[in-house]
Amino acid sequence: MEGQRDDRPIDTGTAYHRPASRHIAELTEVARGTPMGELMRRYWHPVGLCADAGAMPREIRVLGEDLVLFRDGAGRPGLVWARCCHRGTTLYYGKVEARGIRCCYHGWLFDVEGRCLEQPCEPELGRQRHKIRQPWYPVAERYGLLFAYMGPPEKKPVLPRYECLEVLEEGEHVAADDTSIGSGGGVIAPCNWLQHYENVMDPYHVPILHGTFSGTQFAEVMNQMPEVSWEVTDRGVKSLQIRRLEDGKRMHRVTEVALPTLRVVPNPYLGTLGRVESIGWTLPIDDTHYRIYVAGRVKGSGAMLPRAPGAGRRKHWRDMTPEERRAFPGDWEAQTGQGPITFHSEEHLAASDKGIAMLRRLLKRQVEAVAQGKDPIGVGFDPDAPPLRFEAGNWVVPG
Repeated sequence: MEGQRDDRPIDTGTAYHRPASRHIAELTEVARGTPMGELMRRYWHPVGLCADAGAMPREIRVLGEDLVLFRDGAGRPGLVWARCCHRGTTLYYGKVEARGIRCCYHGWLFDVEGRCLEQPCEPELGRQRHKIRQPWYPVAERYGLLFAYMGPPEKKPVLPRYECLEVLEEGEHVAADDTSIGSGGGVIAPCNWLQHYENVMDPYHVPILHGTFSGTQFAEVMNQMPEVSWEVTDRGVKSLQIRRLEDGKRMHRVTEVALPTLRVVPNPYLGTLGRVESIGWTLPIDDTHYRIYVAGRVKGSGAMLPRAPGAGRRKHWRDMTPEERRAFPGDWEAQTGQGPITFHSEEHLAASDKGIAMLRRLLKRQVEAVAQGKDPIGVGFDPDAPPLRFEAGNWVVPG
């Protein structure tokens, strides 16, 4: 009847009544001055291959900062703020010379540590040029990668060494890669770095996403739902995954994340057993983009990630159509599908997400430590310290 009140209960479960969405800013935003940005700036980060620093200036973006990478005529790599401190044009259009990089606008010349060496338009090439300094960052070369330290100079740690990249077997050498191995897709991912980084501590997604859902993407045994335990280490978090083999033995697989962004993941194709073969760094380009640099042991002209026989018969990601990617999603689709920065307020973490919760709590503790003036875990100041040793790897043990 017209005007009669409807006493049926109102369904309050629709999306209309959802609260405002938000992300955990202290763990995802990496600009200078943000909590995570300040934590990130207490470590060295790979910013390119050693070969990327050359006579042609190269634009790079790291932790939300626009920089220019080059190598002077003496072979010294330099990393400077992109905007020239004279009038603000980019040094990307500059000319690399024997002593540094010269701005295209008025010819100011800066060395690899930002010192102004010449001001051609000024009397005597600039009587006060010694007072000018282009913003710059220290760089160092190791494992075929160029690392930068972008934090407070008085807190600069030594550039770490890693046992898995130092102790080589006969015929092995260390190679570097900048194609974002491990992202599951392209070189630069359009989402926040944490969406990929915490995925390393999520082994339960492997039999679902990489196994039954999209078909076997790795070795067949990886499709098995593992027994998983997690543990906080002195440099990050690790997981132990146990899978049963047909002969009654067990496969123990250990993966690790280490601060600031290291992903220490053994070969999922099980082409080799034993200690981990490579290390990847999940570099935050800015809040909504990341890329991965990798250094690993290879034999001869072998691939960085050898595959087991019969594994990975599908097309490479770059050769797939959008429809094929939708039908057979991988890490790239799952993580970019969370959006540029996922809405953490909408999550419902469960028991299988314990590793992710442990990692977030660890990161928050390190953010707080830096805010209190302390050193975060994983930084060292002893140049003679032994290489860091990881537990990550694939192992077969008796049943």
